[in-house]
Amino acid sequence: MNRLRSTIALTTCVGAASVGACAVSASRDWALMGGPAAIEIDGPTAFSLPLPGISREDRRAFAVGNSFFRDNWVVAPASAEGRDGLGPIFNANSCSACHQEDGRGRPPVDRDDVGKGMVVFVSPRDSDGAPHPVYGGQLQDQGVPGVAPEVRIAVEPESIAGRYPDGAAYELRRWKVALAEPAYGPLGELRLSMRIGQQLVGMGLLEAIDERDILAREDPDDRDGDGVSGRAHRVTGADGTVGIGRFGWKASQPTLEGQVIAALHGDIGITSPRRADEDLTSGQRAAISAPSGGAPEIDAHKIGRIAHYMRALAVPNQRRSLDAEVVRGRALFEAARCTACHLPEARTGGSSPLAQLRGATIHPYTDLLLHDMGEGLADDRRDGDASGREWRTPPLWGIGLLETVNGNQNYLHDGRARTIEEAVLWHGGEAQRSRDAFATMSADERTAMLAFLSSL
Repeated sequence: MNRLRSTIALTTCVGAASVGACAVSASRDWALMGGPAAIEIDGPTAFSLPLPGISREDRRAFAVGNSFFRDNWVVAPASAEGRDGLGPIFNANSCSACHQEDGRGRPPVDRDDVGKGMVVFVSPRDSDGAPHPVYGGQLQDQGVPGVAPEVRIAVEPESIAGRYPDGAAYELRRWKVALAEPAYGPLGELRLSMRIGQQLVGMGLLEAIDERDILAREDPDDRDGDGVSGRAHRVTGADGTVGIGRFGWKASQPTLEGQVIAALHGDIGITSPRRADEDLTSGQRAAISAPSGGAPEIDAHKIGRIAHYMRALAVPNQRRSLDAEVVRGRALFEAARCTACHLPEARTGGSSPLAQLRGATIHPYTDLLLHDMGEGLADDRRDGDASGREWRTPPLWGIGLLETVNGNQNYLHDGRARTIEEAVLWHGGEAQRSRDAFATMSADERTAMLAFLSSL
């Protein structure tokens, strides 16, 4: 009922010319996007602060997790006890390398750049998501001394020109991924999925949303006829948890511990109790010899500290929430039915290890469901039960701070979109109607809607 009242109030603001006509619907509660995890900050450290009011013990655990998140793993053997075992092949040497300042990774800027926080998943062309028999499920483009990287990854942009119905021009960008110097055998015909690391704010809140609430929003057969047919991704996580996926571009992990285990293993080459073997195929094991940092190289306690760090990150407040243009833009966002997937409001359950995150009303702008986003965004590679056209609705909190935090803006799963406007224009499939509604707005309406999104 509260969400319905908000939608009605916002709709009355479309076309309004003054703050007074719209401010009634722009309550302070909406600006507190993270509820009890909300903080007032908009500088370069906006994604890296602990949620307010945590205990001294939780703050100590946060600091320890932060150190494991930011510090580089090194080649074994090393004097840095508990932090050696990098590789032998890998994409990054720390968690923060993929999530710079707890924000996003970026694609390469030219052919000689490997990117930061970019990974490429791979499958044979004649399979729909199965790992490559020689190179596994993820291409590692770095190796420890004496070990050849699997492949060199080159990414080049391709421009696509377009025009709005009112005649205004725009340009979109997409990537061409080329692979060279395969070190362990032929690559063959491939399916590739390039992805960048996402910002980390609010992950503890998303983890705390009750499964029943996520499932209640499913409509896989579009029984209500609105063109939106989201569905939950039922997965077994890297930590063994069977549940609803919440994290990653395809919602492939249900818990933060699972997300940490999978990233350490696939991105950095660190073994753990749940993934005790190096991330190598049988052919690579015969060709690669490198010392280990232990068996396993990280224990469950340290994994828990990294997960705690991510869980306890605060969410920056919305900025300029009472500005007339922002309020009007929010109404236009609702009117375009973007909120069918980017759900403005959710409530956490009682399961979080952190008491502050329980029973909270939050504004993440996601339903955590998989949606068919059309051919333009498809990677043609299955990930668990998610098809090549399906992606989890990403939360929108923090997207307006990416340039402040990371010095660049890279939106969508592969960072192709240089602006929020480009990201909106790439939407297709279940989001086609909303994309078209944006495209047919007047120029000043588009500006207002983008001002709202930039305020989040």
